[in-house]
Amino acid sequence: MKSFEYTITDPVGLHARPAGLLVKEAKKYTDTILIHKGEKSAEAKKLMALMALCILKNETITVTVEGENEEATAGELEAFFKANL
Repeated sequence: MKSFEYTITDPVGLHARPAGLLVKEAKKYTDTILIHKGEKSAEAKKLMALMALCILKNETITVTVEGENEEATAGELEAFFKANL
């Protein structure tokens, strides 16, 4: 399992548009991708589950990736987060 932390910089947090972008990106990978906020977590490929986490600007989340290509997937997702969220 590979993981990284990221602090959301989008002014309105992880709302519909950025969450939709994340889901679209996550679906490109076969690995299991989970987003953790505190005690709660959601699959990155499920829009409603992500939005239910209510992630706001300046909140730090943990992203975990598990699967055959977890190292590469985690690196690519971290770059995606920095560019889009």
